[in-house]
Amino acid sequence: MTDAIRKDISRDHIRFLHRGAVVALGGFSPRRTLLDWLREDQRLTGTKEGCAEGDCGACTVVLGRLRHGRLVYEPVNACILLLGQIDGCELITVDDLARDGALHPVQAAMVAHHGSQCGFCTPGIVMSLFALYQEAARPVTRAAICDALAGNLCRCTGYRPILDAAFAACASEAADRFMAARQATAAQLQALADDAADVMVGHQGGFFAIPRSQDALASLALDHPEATLLAGGTDVGLWLTKGLMALERIIWLGAVEGFSGISDEPGGIRIGAGTSHADAHAALAALDPDLGEVMRRFGSAQVRASGTVGGNIANGSPIGDLAPCFIALGATVDLRRGDAVRRLALEDFFLAYRKQDRGPSEFVSALHVPRLADGQIFRAYKVSKRFDEDISAVMGAFRFSLAGNSIMEARIAFGGMAGTPRRALLAEAALAGVSLADEAGWGAALDALAEDYQPLTDQRASSAYRRKVARNLLLKALTEVAGTETGLTRLIAHRGALEAVR
Repeated sequence: MTDAIRKDISRDHIRFLHRGAVVALGGFSPRRTLLDWLREDQRLTGTKEGCAEGDCGACTVVLGRLRHGRLVYEPVNACILLLGQIDGCELITVDDLARDGALHPVQAAMVAHHGSQCGFCTPGIVMSLFALYQEAARPVTRAAICDALAGNLCRCTGYRPILDAAFAACASEAADRFMAARQATAAQLQALADDAADVMVGHQGGFFAIPRSQDALASLALDHPEATLLAGGTDVGLWLTKGLMALERIIWLGAVEGFSGISDEPGGIRIGAGTSHADAHAALAALDPDLGEVMRRFGSAQVRASGTVGGNIANGSPIGDLAPCFIALGATVDLRRGDAVRRLALEDFFLAYRKQDRGPSEFVSALHVPRLADGQIFRAYKVSKRFDEDISAVMGAFRFSLAGNSIMEARIAFGGMAGTPRRALLAEAALAGVSLADEAGWGAALDALAEDYQPLTDQRASSAYRRKVARNLLLKALTEVAGTETGLTRLIAHRGALEAVR
């Protein structure tokens, strides 16, 4: 066992609640997924494998976690969640709902409203609705139901009877045995948290490690620079299920004290790298409603419950949604290696495709996102093939600093337009000092975008499509900020860009 986690209280197994009892589990492969453990080891085959990449929702289970002292139930994709990640949680699967021949209210509603046909997707849908049943404000809205089901794909029913079942199940406050046991369950989880210790399941040749402090994390990362740092697993999980990568050493960041959370600071907010997208939603929406909408469409409820803000940045994807938004806002990132912490502008963090300014054993520890100052306006737009739960083809984010009717400064960032999320420096320069009523100035900035980016053609979009969409999104942003469509109409007519904005 490495010195970084050698303590009298360290343990070689994970612990979690299942069916009211504490389960202690060790000796598993660091790559073992929760889904494989359920189906192959426990023979709990109600949970299905569909896509094995966290898209279809057939594998959905629910985890109970303590959030600020409150027990919260969240849906997760068991197919890409590693077994070690349920340490300290309560696990609930579709096999756990019915008891003594009596269906859970969600299951009963699905039967009564004919919400299932072939049935393959049904277990995941039931679990997503179970989480909604437990957590949704009453009266439940259609929008809340649709958001809860966005990560569950069904080819048979057309969703209407599933929506009917959701309305029926959530017509009144939750009143099942899980609700009745909430206080006792929260006490059990608190006991697990109070007795938390650094964990290493395995050995030096292959392990799943769970450090509990940032110092332990930093030390462990120094000892094992080759180890994979795992946050939510919404991307690393695919390395295993689709890429079949042989990851032997995994360090999970999800239990590090103080690694998640959002706090105010002068001029903005600090977001701990381990903060989930679900937990970050409200704070980001408070910065600007467009950020809130970006987060609402960020993957699915399952992805938002598992994926983290820091993971989305550290992953370095050129089509990640948060990086363009944060770059446009002027965010900075904290990187830690050992005891040393350095801060750099987020735009400088991305060097090339999947390459960041991050050395061995260095990890993202926090993001600092400025609030909008007086006279600043922000816009963000996501374009994808499917509106919900889809990866962006183009993601555009814009911050304009205005003095009266003039743009004093523009910060424009796009994802999907290059090998990294990147600013449109030429377009920004073309907008400096331009009046919102100056259509010629707009045109120069729109033309400059063609020099800022040389996008690739891939399965999501062609280069020509991306160029056109980026141009149109900038035009849309300027139009909204100008607050009038008069200039837009003249500009479209002048330039023949009739396809500019929907």
